[in-house]
Amino acid sequence: MFFFSLLLAFGLTKEAPPITEDGTIYTPVGKTTWSDHDAKGFTKRNKITSDSITTSYTNTKIYTGQLRLRLKEGFRSGTVSLETIKTAFTDQLVDKIIPHWYGTPWSFGGHTAVPKQGKIACGYFISTTLRDMGLNLNRYKLAQKSPIDEAKMISCGSAIDKVVQETPEEAHEEIDRLTQEGLYFIGFDEGHVGYLLKQEGELFLIHSNYLAPVSVCMEPLKESRVFKKFDTFYLVAISHNEGLLQRWLNDETVL
Repeated sequence: MFFFSLLLAFGLTKEAPPITEDGTIYTPVGKTTWSDHDAKGFTKRNKITSDSITTSYTNTKIYTGQLRLRLKEGFRSGTVSLETIKTAFTDQLVDKIIPHWYGTPWSFGGHTAVPKQGKIACGYFISTTLRDMGLNLNRYKLAQKSPIDEAKMISCGSAIDKVVQETPEEAHEEIDRLTQEGLYFIGFDEGHVGYLLKQEGELFLIHSNYLAPVSVCMEPLKESRVFKKFDTFYLVAISHNEGLLQRWLNDETVL
């Protein structure tokens, strides 16, 4: 517990392709853990320089801001539905923002704001990618919260599901039952945080992994060594969180 208390205090528990019009970066399918070159559903591209990665990420953030404004105007005028906003937000975060970070090393004190430059702890991975998605939040304050308090902030008043099970198999079964297709925040008792993605009925953990490969990666939840170390979890919807999405559209403060 002392180790995890330290993690909480510091907010720590908690290659790239040619640049496309919207700054997309892709990685391939084929292994049980996806990291630098590996992420479910994406196409393999060649390595480029860290400067190009930075440029790609900058372009992605610019495009994300433009997307938010278009969706806001469309929602205001009645030409864009909330369901469209949910899908667009999730796709942009999962397919465009997060893949830049695959392979960025984890460290106890990592808080880089730039993919592939420096290192990043699990809490900062969540807060930085949400901020770069356009959510109005303080990435330092969010990263330094405990998993349950981080869940409360991201929930914006929506339900937080607590899962307590004796075995990983039972926990996986309950998490599967509680979730639908889309993206969630997942907190691990007092020691870790990440994204939970349900895609085509499968559960994936996207996180800055303090175990192998000791970097940002996506892996099947049931195969995650980190997941197997815990018996208490906190789940908060992101894709289906209307309060959070309204704050995103209107640039209202989350934290």
